[in-house]
Amino acid sequence: METTRHFTATVYVVNDGATALHDHQDIGKRIPPGGHVDRDEIPHEAGLREVREETGLDPTLLDDTRTVDTPGGQVLPRPRHQMLYDINIHNGNVGHQHIDHIYYATIPSRDITPGHDEVGAEAWHWYTASELRASELSSNVVQFGTEAIRAAEKM
Repeated sequence: METTRHFTATVYVVNDGATALHDHQDIGKRIPPGGHVDRDEIPHEAGLREVREETGLDPTLLDDTRTVDTPGGQVLPRPRHQMLYDINIHNGNVGHQHIDHIYYATIPSRDITPGHDEVGAEAWHWYTASELRASELSSNVVQFGTEAIRAAEKM
């Protein structure tokens, strides 16, 4: 069986010491904004687009990538993490995986107004670092969310 892999981008958005997570209906988990990278996108562009679509907010990427002087080249924002997730497993064989580029960003407010095809604002919840650590959320969501809050505080 061949494994299909798709590139995805996830952005942990931070405002005033908290990160926003939403109840994802299809997977039954609380996660940050994100989704598939379209054919004409670079991963960080996809992540920023997903934030805009899912929250209605304009994110500012927290990017500490060093510049490189190179003719004809462009330095891309470095993801904070890259993860490989098994999405579909059939009889012990992995049929589909996501290669996820995880970024951190700040947003100007907590006024979430999702696009018309997105989950409503009531599905979104704000978590401080202490609330993340005290929650029963996935350990990676707790780690990345806490890191994003800490990174935003340093800016």
